[in-house]
Amino acid sequence: MKIKQWAVLGSCLWLLLSCQSSNNDVRDSTDPVDTSSQGSMANGVLNADGSYDIYNAIFTERSVDCADYLSELDANPLDIQNATIFNADVLITATDMDCTITSNSVPNHDFNDETAAFAGGQASATITAQENFSHTITRSPSFADSPTFITQQIKNGIFLNGVRLDIMSAGCYRPTEANADANGEVGIGCSSDDDWVLDPLSTESKFGADFHNAHTQPGGLYHYHGAPLAMYDDNPGPNGSPVIGFAADGFPIYGPYFLDDESGAVRKAVSGYSLKVGSRGERSDTNPGGDYTGRYNDDWQFTDAGDLDECNGMHVGGQYGYYVTDSYPWVIKCLMGTPNVSFIQSTGNGPGGPRADDLSSHSIHVPHAH
Repeated sequence: MKIKQWAVLGSCLWLLLSCQSSNNDVRDSTDPVDTSSQGSMANGVLNADGSYDIYNAIFTERSVDCADYLSELDANPLDIQNATIFNADVLITATDMDCTITSNSVPNHDFNDETAAFAGGQASATITAQENFSHTITRSPSFADSPTFITQQIKNGIFLNGVRLDIMSAGCYRPTEANADANGEVGIGCSSDDDWVLDPLSTESKFGADFHNAHTQPGGLYHYHGAPLAMYDDNPGPNGSPVIGFAADGFPIYGPYFLDDESGAVRKAVSGYSLKVGSRGERSDTNPGGDYTGRYNDDWQFTDAGDLDECNGMHVGGQYGYYVTDSYPWVIKCLMGTPNVSFIQSTGNGPGGPRADDLSSHSIHVPHAH
């Protein structure tokens, strides 16, 4: 059911979609719509009801104040395998202290392509539009005394298209389980205390994820395990990739590109994690054996070999944020600030039904700023 607009829209959506300049000034949530800029919208269409159609929109704005994205958004993406059109609804509102992104968790791009196998492994499986799917983001994020591990109960962030980032899986090496496959692995039921938790994007099937690195939980909740490729492109502006969402602690999530002050060039951010060298040891009931391949989270270690800290973030131009990367941990490993309670799930069953994914946690040093 379409989300009805219940707040006055802020600045026109061109800030979000097509403007190459950034406005970081804090503005009041009751500012009127700036209709003079509607002709500048390259990737969004103004609907008759005042909402914006963001189907396949490329986001370009870099403001780190979530209140600069106040809008009612919609799209009509296609479930490719089922040849069914869905309606995506997103409402972004703000107060002086925080922003709320409310959606039905349907993306603004086509999904479930021929590479996907959504929950249950059946081609007919599809998204279930969510109700009361809401996340709150602080407008003034700050660093905590120590990072917060992302666990099964702590979701990573929310993208501006209303779909959640939830990177880690609940699959792991458990050869003694009755439902273990030939590799001794199970796809569900593992917790953050388990060793050898599977990294979805490092497996052959990507846990059934589609082209956009997303899939559904058994109850139909669509969520990303990695970069939402439809939200940015490889033609960033002079300052780098746009803000495509916000982490649970309120810090922005950027696409992969940033302006390197040392070289003066815009380039992709490089993860500081490296694949371990050598063998995991002999295969046993507690060790999958074989060489480190990246299949498991424990195949990786932080070596500070790239641009980003252990949480996969860094300071650029005095602003801290997390970056999409081409390798592990893909977007976020941990949270530098304190997650809002709307991202914390008290049990393994939340919107969309029983969890099909979780993550492992490891000992970690406090990430440093670049």
